[in-house]
Amino acid sequence: MSGIAAPPKTEKKTRTERPRLYKVILLNDDFTPRDFVVEVLKGIFRMTESEALGVMLTAHRRGASVVAVFTREVAETKAQQGNDAGQSAGYPLTFTTEREE
Repeated sequence: MSGIAAPPKTEKKTRTERPRLYKVILLNDDFTPRDFVVEVLKGIFRMTESEALGVMLTAHRRGASVVAVFTREVAETKAQQGNDAGQSAGYPLTFTTEREE
């Protein structure tokens, strides 16, 4: 036996990576009534009246507003539900998704 000690073994811990998050963005248009947008935000995104009003007004003033942040699948589903609600009512209401940086 020699007097040389072996270095201690280090265990590598594998971490599961957090899923990427995506923003759901409401785009402004000049045709969809404000009240309808607020109702869609309340129904699909479970917002209160004041939260929905704030998001709608931000989109109206700036051209777009972040509605919420979800995992990719949830964000795309909610955006599609919002687009479908607008389309079924005959409005050009548009939600998009964008990866959060």
